[in-house]
Amino acid sequence: MANPEKAAAVAELKELFNASNAAVLTEYRGLSVGQLQQLRRSVRENANYAVVKNTLTEIAAKEVGIESFEGQMTGPSAIAFVHGDAVDVAKALRDFAKDNPQLIVKGGYMDGRPLTEDEVKKLADLESREVLLGKLAGAFIGAQTKAAATFQAPISKMVRTVEALRAKQEDAA
Repeated sequence: MANPEKAAAVAELKELFNASNAAVLTEYRGLSVGQLQQLRRSVRENANYAVVKNTLTEIAAKEVGIESFEGQMTGPSAIAFVHGDAVDVAKALRDFAKDNPQLIVKGGYMDGRPLTEDEVKKLADLESREVLLGKLAGAFIGAQTKAAATFQAPISKMVRTVEALRAKQEDAA
């Protein structure tokens, strides 16, 4: 790789891989420039969507220790380098692919682990982080309320029993 332009491109790709917590590999054959711009806008908040050169990307991925793209770098490829919530990016790609079936999700990686196309689809089906945290908080509150009621039950039962005995003694007297 004697060409300095190619070396710079590999260095830039390595930087993108290192800065991202996940990446999703897509094939965009048949999409127009306008459609690609629309896709970039839809993922901009959580990812950088970049058209990449296959051989340079394979070199950069291997150099940073990512082996999940081996054999998948064929055809016109683009990668969503995720720096935010991977679920939101997967949802944006899924929604865009519904309207534009030319976009094909090939796979990816997240937290150093390879992802298949099906795993990316499952990731897109997850609820957002905020919703999951809200459900978790609700479960904790429900468990605490149940525990408080359990601890309070013997005391209130004892009070009712004592009150019933007092009422019975008053009636007897």
